[in-house]
Amino acid sequence: MLAIFQVAGWPIWLLLIASVVATALIIERLMYLRRSKIIPKKLLDEVVQVYRSNRITPDIIDKLEKSSPLGIVLSAALRNVDAPREVMKESIEEAGSGVAHTLERFLTTLGTIATLAPLMGLFGTVVGMIEIFGSQNAAGSNPAALAHGISVALYNTGFGLAIAMPTLVFYRHFRALVDSFIIDMEQQAVKFVDVVHSKRK
Repeated sequence: MLAIFQVAGWPIWLLLIASVVATALIIERLMYLRRSKIIPKKLLDEVVQVYRSNRITPDIIDKLEKSSPLGIVLSAALRNVDAPREVMKESIEEAGSGVAHTLERFLTTLGTIATLAPLMGLFGTVVGMIEIFGSQNAAGSNPAALAHGISVALYNTGFGLAIAMPTLVFYRHFRALVDSFIIDMEQQAVKFVDVVHSKRK
């Protein structure tokens, strides 16, 4: 493998760095963006039970806020449980926008790598072609230099595409996952608002 990197020339080291960063971000997002961690199954039921039994305390709200992203949204609702419906929904939306930002963390970087990797491969190709034409002289072409230039060009192009394709797949997957989480959290928060305000009526 090291021999391939040596043959491919210095541009491939940029691609290697990009692949390491992309792999680290993919692993981190796979570990973080788990449904059980973001939206615990029975959390809404527990919050409704706490509300109905009038056991809302600052400690319970703080504990809820630290439990999960959905907990952050529902804790904002609990803090404004005595406020009008519009105020309560506004506080939920503010908390939700902060949670959405956290869920989308690193996705921009992942998308940038997916877009940039083929261009970096193309850059390596151009460097290889420059080496090919640079090896030409009045006596003719140097076969060894010609082969090296072609290797630089092809390895970089192939490696750039090999990085871009899986990175793009994971980027799209994570984007769809985050969108589904946000919609799910919004629906659960609205259910809680309905529980609070229907009880008052």
